[in-house]
Amino acid sequence: MEILVIGAGCPSCDQVYTDTLAAAEELGLDAHIRKVEDLVEMVQMGIMTVPALVVDGRVLAAGPGLNKAKIKKLLRP
Repeated sequence: MEILVIGAGCPSCDQVYTDTLAAAEELGLDAHIRKVEDLVEMVQMGIMTVPALVVDGRVLAAGPGLNKAKIKKLLRP
């Protein structure tokens, strides 16, 4: 599983990245988690609202309001 946390380096995006790491660990997921901060890469993916969570190429969530509980719900197998 590849998980991308998309964000421009703001505190909210940093928190989503931290929460995603914790959620994946708590769920016992075998995942490669990467933070994407490059604006060109974001636009190429079609992401216009951050923070965003992309799993295996699918945007699962974008915009404010992502927290560890919501991320766990989205990542749950």
